[in-house]
Amino acid sequence: MKKFAVCALIIGLVAVMAVPSFAWDAAKQKALGQDKNKMTWYILDYGKDSNGVPFAVSRKYYTNATVKNDTIELLMSKFGLSPEKAGSLYFTEYGYEYTTDGKQFAQTYVRHYDMLGNEIHGTVYDDSSEATKKNWIALSAVAGSTPAKAASYALGKPVSTSSSSTATAKKATTTKKASSTVPAKRVVRAKKGN
Repeated sequence: MKKFAVCALIIGLVAVMAVPSFAWDAAKQKALGQDKNKMTWYILDYGKDSNGVPFAVSRKYYTNATVKNDTIELLMSKFGLSPEKAGSLYFTEYGYEYTTDGKQFAQTYVRHYDMLGNEIHGTVYDDSSEATKKNWIALSAVAGSTPAKAASYALGKPVSTSSSSTATAKKATTTKKASSTVPAKRVVRAKKGN
């Protein structure tokens, strides 16, 4: 009976943990891998809202304990969350809005969640006050970042590398192939005398 209860608990936890990820259209979800801080990123949704404004939603999982601890400290010091509530941090979601020309973006929200997908704190940027005013940033200033990567999806642009980076990659491949055709030198060691 005890084994059955443990199995039921594990299955229940797995089902509950999966719920937040299924709240988004699976066909739109894009894994972005890890950033320089070893944080794992995903694009969850993108497109145009009912007003025709391009948007994207991304999620960051705290796969770096140092960054997670820094964020927990920030949640406690800036927003007054208890250590227990802030310590339950598991992932953060970001909403982005883009200009129609694709040159600028602003965050529309930042929401922090626990492992079960319960929001532990969030901020919505809607220009209703100075504290929640949207901060518009040039996408060229954050090239390679998650908002920049999500912009291509949100604006319906083809997602691929630029022609200059493709040319660089082809050159590197050609150089690698040329160097791999050169036979390796054989090292012969002389035997020591008896």
